[in-house]
Amino acid sequence: MEQRSAWGSKIGFILASAGSAIGLGAMWKFPYVMADNGGAAFLFLFIIFTMFIGLPLLLAEFVIGRHGKTYSTEVFGKLTGNKYFNLIGHLGNVGVFLLLSFYSVIGGWILLYMIRTIYVIVTKQHTKHYEALFGTLISNPLYAIFGAALFIFLTAYIVSKGIQGGIEKASKIMMPLLFVAFVVIIIRSLTLPHAMTGVIYFLKPDFGSMNSEGVLFALGQSFFSLSVGFGGMLTYASYLDKKTDLVQSGVSVVALNILVTILSGLAIFPATASLGIDNAQGPGLLFIVLPYVFDQLPMGSVFYLIFLSLFFFATITSSISLIEINVSNYIKHNESKRKQGVYLISILLFILCIPSALSSGVLSEVKFGAGTFFDNMDYLVSNIMLPIGALCFALFTGYRLDKAVAREELMDEKYRGLFKVWSFLLKYIIPIVIITVFITMIMK
Repeated sequence: MEQRSAWGSKIGFILASAGSAIGLGAMWKFPYVMADNGGAAFLFLFIIFTMFIGLPLLLAEFVIGRHGKTYSTEVFGKLTGNKYFNLIGHLGNVGVFLLLSFYSVIGGWILLYMIRTIYVIVTKQHTKHYEALFGTLISNPLYAIFGAALFIFLTAYIVSKGIQGGIEKASKIMMPLLFVAFVVIIIRSLTLPHAMTGVIYFLKPDFGSMNSEGVLFALGQSFFSLSVGFGGMLTYASYLDKKTDLVQSGVSVVALNILVTILSGLAIFPATASLGIDNAQGPGLLFIVLPYVFDQLPMGSVFYLIFLSLFFFATITSSISLIEINVSNYIKHNESKRKQGVYLISILLFILCIPSALSSGVLSEVKFGAGTFFDNMDYLVSNIMLPIGALCFALFTGYRLDKAVAREELMDEKYRGLFKVWSFLLKYIIPIVIITVFITMIMK
């Protein structure tokens, strides 16, 4: 017998959706790109693009998901009567599985560093050779595979508990903790000597330093940063009741995503500026630069553990939404099959993640296409599958979805003038933007 899950509250849905959108990119890449491309000027541009590119795509997934009330590999055919449109859902289903196979490796690195930091706090045994430490961690097969396996297990455990008991409950705990941790780190960073130098570097408007590459990045991030294109938001919206205001929810998710980007910069730049550390992004920031930064501070290991927790919350809330897409398509409304589906998918995911986990170690010399196995999975998902998925959502909603359906799901008296703008953007503007970003990315 089919048992359809549902969110227990509107805030649970918003926090889970925001958790899905807030990932590693918003915390370790975007702040640096923003600082190097005009600071507040770039942020203003990103917000404009997000409101007119990212938000319409997010609302498209919300509309399709809530009206369809089914899993992503069936909903497109259900809404049109043409099963071939379900290929959009299948693309997303495969895409998130591939994405999780290397995303889990990074999540594993974070968990290993959290374990190591707790060990340092207890034993007081520090090291100054963080670059060598990071190289050892990611190149050691046992460490890398164990970390990925632990991250997958934690994700699977939460998702196996269902929508209200697992995903919603975890989001209501982890998202507030994320912001509490941000407050603690930001207060500590801002109280360091010369901290305002870092704040000015991050937030000072400088239109002269903006270039075409920065504008293009802002365009791309306007839909990449909201987890649209693979059906995660569609899947979450399919568990939503009719009372929830989709526009208000979408704006809330966008606002939280932008807020985390700003908080990340305020947490990082004052500390690096105060201690005279060169700015970095990506793994180099989290695993090499920041440990050195926090070593210079009283109770530095404790603050570093809090910072790692930030990244862990951002990573696992995103992975929860990704694996839920696969789970939803497996159980097909039958919640009694949830645990079976979660653990089967997790086992397959673990097997697929092994080559990516070994890409910095025993398989580091095995290179093709974009580089290592890890690099190729990242390139395939981020540069090809995700833009194509976002384009499909825009075209489907703009040209194939019944306008009456969209009005029914999206409209309210206070949004009377919104529908035409939303439809116009999805039909004519957003496809051009996505194609431009796609072509630019694959030609790099």
